Amino acid sequence: MMTTIDYQVVIDRYYKEDTPLRHILLTHSRQVAERALRICDRHPELNLDRDFLEAAAMLHDIGIIRCNAPGIQCFGTEPYIRHGIIGAEMLGASYEPFARVCARHTGAGITKEEIIRQELPLPLQDFLPETLEEQVICYADKFFSKSHLDHEKTLAEAERSLMKFGDAGLQRFRQWADRFE
Repeated sequence: MMTTIDYQVVIDRYYKEDTPLRHILLTHSRQVAERALRICDRHPELNLDRDFLEAAAMLHDIGIIRCNAPGIQCFGTEPYIRHGIIGAEMLGASYEPFARVCARHTGAGITKEEIIRQELPLPLQDFLPETLEEQVICYADKFFSKSHLDHEKTLAEAERSLMKFGDAGLQRFRQWADRFE
């Protein structure tokens, strides 16, 4: 499994220097990476791949550039809910472990049943974090918003933001909190 990547080169390929969107992406991704790395450092028993965690956290939202979310400087055409699978497509098979993180980090993961029930514009399949690293990044991501870069959510705030994705995602998040905190 490829566990290292020069994530800065990948970001530079898609995000021009000195743009508001690049600033948002880098700030948010660094926040997620730092929280994931703190979990890694606090839990050596989990044998997490620290280098992979950092790089994957820095790339998890690479797909936002193609989405329509003007509030966070995204002026693409795709619905925001698709940013994870777009990021996975952008990274492609040659960066498969990183692409998996992109595809599986939305909400606390999204099941095929949730996609059908909520009529989400996603392929009909499960997008659930499977590896511990995928789970840690998905978990860490829930504490940071791209629209409020100066605020780290509390556990309760993160839980409230997940409620829109349904009870199953909230339960997954709570299991991760028990394991990672």
